Amino acid sequence: MMLLKVCPLFSSCCIGRNNQPALILLFYLVFYCFLAGMFALTMWVMLLTLDDYVPRYRDRVPSPGLVIRPNSLDILFNKSEPQKYDQYVRDLESFLRRYNDSQQEMNEDCTPGDYRLQDNSEDMNKKACRFKRASLSLCSGLSDPNFGYHEGKPCIVLKMNRIIGLKPHGDPYINCTVKKDSPVQMHYFPSEGRIDKMYFPYYGRKAHENYVQPLVAVKLLLTKEDYNKELTVECRVEGSNLRNNDERDKFLGRVTFRIKVTE
Repeated sequence: MMLLKVCPLFSSCCIGRNNQPALILLFYLVFYCFLAGMFALTMWVMLLTLDDYVPRYRDRVPSPGLVIRPNSLDILFNKSEPQKYDQYVRDLESFLRRYNDSQQEMNEDCTPGDYRLQDNSEDMNKKACRFKRASLSLCSGLSDPNFGYHEGKPCIVLKMNRIIGLKPHGDPYINCTVKKDSPVQMHYFPSEGRIDKMYFPYYGRKAHENYVQPLVAVKLLLTKEDYNKELTVECRVEGSNLRNNDERDKFLGRVTFRIKVTE
C-alpha cells in the first residue's frame, strides 16, 4: 500500500525555497500597512479633540519675555558710516511695517486703561486694538528714517512676547538703565514707556489674526563721552505683577543688551 505524505501548511516540502523571500516581504508589507493605519487613526482621533482657536494644552508661563529690535543683543556701529548701521535701520523699518496706518485701519480704536475683553463674544474672530507707529514719535522712522543712528542717538524698540489670556495688573511700563557711573538720558515713546492694558488679553494667533503687540521705544541720548565705550543696557517691565527678577531666566520680563557707538 502506498503511503501519502501530508505536508504541513507553508512547510518547505509544499512551498519551494524560492518562494520564502516573497512571503517574508508580503508579511512585512501587511504588518507596516497595519501600523501606518493605526497611526493615521490615532492622529485623526487626536485632531478631533483639538480647538482651532484655543490650544488644548498650554505651558503655564507666568510672565512674558522681553525682546528688542534691532534683533541683536550687540549693537555696534560707527555713526559716520551709514553702511555700519544700515542693517539696524532696515531691521527696524521692516519690523514696524505692520504698524503703518494702512495696516492698522482694519483694527479698532479702544478705550485706554481698560482690558479689551471679548470672552463672551460668539464670534471666534476677535477684534484687535490699533497701535500706530506714529505713537513712537522720534523713534517711529517717519520723521527720521535713520532712527537716530546717524547722530549717535539710536532708538531701540521693545515688545513683550505674546501669552494667551495674559492680563497684567497695575500699570505696566518699561524702564531702562545703563550700567555706568554717570547716567544716560533717555526718551521713551509712548510717554514714560507705558504699556496700555487695552492690548490685553491676547486670544491666540487664529482668533486674534490682526493683533499686534504694543511697543515701547527708547531713544538713547548718548554724548561724546559715551562714544567708543561698550555700554550695557538693561530694560525691565515695571509697575505690574509681571516678573522681572528670575535668575533662572534672563529674558523673563527683562532684556540686557550691549551698545557701542564710534565716531
